[in-house]
Amino acid sequence: MNKADLVAAVAAQADLTKEKADAAVSAIVEQITNALSRDESVTLIGFGTFSQSHRAARTGRNPQTGAEIQIAASNSVNFKAGKALKDSVNS
Repeated sequence: MNKADLVAAVAAQADLTKEKADAAVSAIVEQITNALSRDESVTLIGFGTFSQSHRAARTGRNPQTGAEIQIAASNSVNFKAGKALKDSVNS
């Protein structure tokens, strides 16, 4: 499912126009992104939790040459599925 499919499904289920559903989905994604950029976690009860994690700088290897390279520190996004989501997927 891509964003267009999600927007169409939300529009159908919530009895909204596709434009309003697209605005709602975009607003949700934007707010999750903004919260994560402020290093805040986002918890949607029953669905899961989005959080930011830090990856330290490390030494890696170029797989073609075998030469060592330095990999810069970076931030990453983690998602931990909630119980209701896990149960739904596993049933």
